[in-house]
Amino acid sequence: MGRPRKNPAAAPAKKAPAKRGRKPAAKKAVAKVAAAVAPGVAKAQKALDKAQAAVAAQLAKVEAAAKKQAEAKAKASKPKATAATKRAVAKAAEKVKAEKAKLATVKEALRAAKTALKVAEIEAKASEAEAKAKAAVAEFEASLQEKAEADLAKALADFEAKWKKATARKIAAKVKTRTAKENAKAKAAAKKLAAKAKAAAKPAAKKKAKPAKAKAAAKPAKAKASTGRRGRPPKAKK
Repeated sequence: MGRPRKNPAAAPAKKAPAKRGRKPAAKKAVAKVAAAVAPGVAKAQKALDKAQAAVAAQLAKVEAAAKKQAEAKAKASKPKATAATKRAVAKAAEKVKAEKAKLATVKEALRAAKTALKVAEIEAKASEAEAKAKAAVAEFEASLQEKAEADLAKALADFEAKWKKATARKIAAKVKTRTAKENAKAKAAAKKLAAKAKAAAKPAAKKKAKPAKAKAAAKPAKAKASTGRRGRPPKAKK
């Protein structure tokens, strides 16, 4: 009846391939944590490991001394125990006492190492929190700076567009005014030139008409001269 309980199907269930696939991820996580450990914490952890090893070693020495003490007592309790055997018991007791005193010292060092590790961890957390706060502030400042630059670019673009539009209106108005002035000047100049041209054309026509009048005036002169000769004769002198 005992063999059916050892179901061979249970063994493959323990060795699931999914667990093997997760091991590398665990190693990566451990590596990241190890890389993030502060130097002070690592130093305190090393001191703690050393103190724990010292306590374990001293405990072994205490146990060995206690064992020798028990053996010495067993020998001294025999009927044929000698003085040397009894002295061995006292010496073993002293050894146990000395080793226990050393154990108390290393235990005190272990407590101090544990306290130092806690302090180092607290300081590391405080430093980490401070670093995170600084990083958050720096990130916030960078985002504000980026937003300010974007706002500045937009404001400059808007200002440039408005300035160009307003300037274009001013330029158009000034050009219109100047065009009107220049057109007026051109019209006035053209009018003056037309008047000068007309005035210059009139004397030429008068000069051409004057010789005909002179000829017409000469004919009456000749007529007067001929009539004068045909008049009364002059009176005779007395």
